[in-house]
Amino acid sequence: MIINTGQRTDIPAFYSTWLANRLKAGFVCVRNPYNPQQVSRYQLRPDVVDVIGFCTKNPSPMFPHMDLLRDYGQYWFVTITPYGRDLEPNVPDKHLLLEDFKRLSQLVGIASIAWRYDPILLTDRYTMDYHLRAFDTMSAALEGYTHTVVISFIDLYPKVRQNFPEAREVTKDQRLTLGKAIIDMAAARGMVVKPCAEGEELAAFGADCGGCMRISDYEAAIGKILLAPKRKGSRDACACYLSCDIGAYDTCRHLCKYCYANGDPARVLSQSRRHDPQSPFLIGSYEPGDIIHDVPQTSWIDRQLTLL
Repeated sequence: MIINTGQRTDIPAFYSTWLANRLKAGFVCVRNPYNPQQVSRYQLRPDVVDVIGFCTKNPSPMFPHMDLLRDYGQYWFVTITPYGRDLEPNVPDKHLLLEDFKRLSQLVGIASIAWRYDPILLTDRYTMDYHLRAFDTMSAALEGYTHTVVISFIDLYPKVRQNFPEAREVTKDQRLTLGKAIIDMAAARGMVVKPCAEGEELAAFGADCGGCMRISDYEAAIGKILLAPKRKGSRDACACYLSCDIGAYDTCRHLCKYCYANGDPARVLSQSRRHDPQSPFLIGSYEPGDIIHDVPQTSWIDRQLTLL
């Protein structure tokens, strides 16, 4: 099976010690964000967890713990955007992140890491020309360290509108112009562009519009066929295989203004203070009335077939 860590928060950046402790303990507890008394308990063992998926803006706190991941398949998304602290208050310096990306690629292998340049948004400061210059510089730095770059354009979810009221949609003409130029630059650096939940409009320019986190991506990362049960994407426009996320909403201290997973920043700070690195839960611990469900788990690896 696949365990995901990055749909709700950034575990490598802020909770790497907790994750290391959970890997040592061999299990993790996750509250249902919509029914908190419902708790899913997952075993963290390589015989039942085929791949752990990461999505982070700062992988370096996880580097001291990489030996704990040695027996697991891994797939990493590392987000590196060109924005400053006006939009990403607590994201590390981008020059450091580019170097960390290279180090991680060397640790896990080029098939196990992808670059996310998203979301793309436009302001008076972050213009189309700004994005094209930034993408050119970053893609040149990451050439040879990944085959994949994921892009998306900002979605104005309610939480985004609340925390970033000046945000505006990117028009179709802007999406097509930026998308084509980015696809061309990426191709020159040996990268395929995968738009995230953007439909098929960039396919004509050479983008792979089939989803950015597919079973085939996990299979390429581990070199094995996965007999995964069918599962619908998290959104109608999403073709990705997402499940079993062990994070929690309102806990990412990057506090990016465009974030869909955080609501009130004050709640993020309050939640973070309830974090205990020794707890089975990312936030808090067991509560009276918890209904704990041990999730059935089995390896999905096809033992008869292996990818070359």
